[in-house]
Amino acid sequence: MPAPRKSTVRFQERAELLDFLLEVSAATAETLDLDRIMANVATIVKEVIPYDLFAILLHTERLRALRIRYAIGHREEIVRSLTLQLGEGITGAAAASRQPILVGDVRTDPRYLPALDAIRAELAVPMIAREKLVGVIDLESTRLNAYREQDRSLLQLIASRVAVSIDNARLYRRVDRQNRTLKTLSNLSQEFSSILDLDELLTKIAVTIHALVTFDAFSIMLVDPERKVLLHRFSERYDERVDLDNIPLGKGITGAAAVSREIVRVADTATDPRYIASHPDIRSEIAVPLVVQDRVVGVMDLESERMGYFTEDHSRLLALLAPQIASSVENARLYEELAQREHRMDQDLKAARNLQSVLLLREAPEIEGLDIAIRFRPCREITGDVYDVFEDGSEFAVFTFGDVSGKGAAAALYGAMVSGLLRTLAHRRRSPAALLKRLNDVLRERTVEAKYVTMMVLVWERMRHRFVMANAGATPPMICRKGEIIKPKVGGVPAGLLDDREYEEVTFETKKGDLIVLYSDGITDQQNPAEEEYERHNLGRAMRQLCGKDPQTVADGILADVDEFANGAPMNDDQTLVVLRVR
Repeated sequence: MPAPRKSTVRFQERAELLDFLLEVSAATAETLDLDRIMANVATIVKEVIPYDLFAILLHTERLRALRIRYAIGHREEIVRSLTLQLGEGITGAAAASRQPILVGDVRTDPRYLPALDAIRAELAVPMIAREKLVGVIDLESTRLNAYREQDRSLLQLIASRVAVSIDNARLYRRVDRQNRTLKTLSNLSQEFSSILDLDELLTKIAVTIHALVTFDAFSIMLVDPERKVLLHRFSERYDERVDLDNIPLGKGITGAAAVSREIVRVADTATDPRYIASHPDIRSEIAVPLVVQDRVVGVMDLESERMGYFTEDHSRLLALLAPQIASSVENARLYEELAQREHRMDQDLKAARNLQSVLLLREAPEIEGLDIAIRFRPCREITGDVYDVFEDGSEFAVFTFGDVSGKGAAAALYGAMVSGLLRTLAHRRRSPAALLKRLNDVLRERTVEAKYVTMMVLVWERMRHRFVMANAGATPPMICRKGEIIKPKVGGVPAGLLDDREYEEVTFETKKGDLIVLYSDGITDQQNPAEEEYERHNLGRAMRQLCGKDPQTVADGILADVDEFANGAPMNDDQTLVVLRVR
């Protein structure tokens, strides 16, 4: 019996489909490299809709035709030379109509342009962005009636999210060829993301934007979702800082940009009833929404005394800059909020330390097939690291290892809650992925603002001598086998951060003598007086030197190596180790 299609199994619930579409958006929005985006699209589509031939054809305004920009399975001469007019072939027909076309048997469709004699079915879906034809995603299969209506709907959803990323990438290339802007863009991401002081960041953004787009007034407003207003945070007119009033969402040109999530460009403010007069000389305005993970966090607004000053090129440029500005502003704002909370939480450290000393596992339990050592050193009086071991009968043991966001009393109390939940949940679920999913669901039911936990779960299957792992944003373990370092690849979203998360599992088959080290980022982030970090390569070196030793010696040796590297520099985060050796 043939295996069930992924597309029918994977999306049994609407939340699963939404998660997948978020993956699509993330995979295509992470880069402006057109080739990389298209390779990501091919991989994403292959996961849910099988194909024998795959092509992305892009529409060129100059030729008013389609050219293959990325292909899998097609002959090289076709990829190199094929040009399709709108309406030509099944692909061209989809582009012309801007509607998906599904053909179960291409032999019966006169529009079909033969690619391979064995092809029987074709599915072509147009990509539309900003009401403009970007191109077509085309799938072909050697199986008769290979595609169904749900495949057409799913590919249409993918195409709708891919189109904007592809269009943005093409715009990026165009701007790169035409002007000096992209030389500045290449450094902006790192420069913005490195600034966590919000006022310093906003000043830097204003200076950077002014070097690219001349303006007479510049503002960044941040969304207050509870009050439903845009809060004034930074404004500058004629190179001088000014204060502005808050603006209700939906009011004014900035409010309209926040609600519509689209750039609003006004050539003549005197004729736009939405304009809120703030200076008599202003004649044109452009407002750019700042969006992070489908959430508007603010609006960037530029004004000029010249009528019709802001052009489509300005819109494209600011659209390219907006995602990084939005992410940097949100990170800086969160950092500011967390710093304020942390200052208050530090007052309760001593009381929390007494509570935590009762909850944390002090000595390693006896687990058949493993030797275990545990070490932890809190950065302050208490630790935000979370770790425990649960035995589940004679065949299984569950290891949990993680870190709560933030530091201080709140992190410790949140960690205590997580520890209590794990003790309740671990004995009911042997699957690490199921345990993490349930933990995430429970934490989301008990949401604590700005709090989440990164968590690694390993289930030791004694009879099979293997670990089954799942990860919620924690650092994966490092494994030393006969002097060689193995780094399992397993990732996931921190628990308590987002609703309805699914986690993957990875199985690691152990061998006698394997050394497994679970470590907190306080180990690898430890700095020396030169502000250099210990990092994973030093941990790997220490593990190779200690690989044949017992877990207690390994744990003490790693901490000694960290201290030698630190050379008296203070700890900047909790340092926790759980060292396992397979008997």
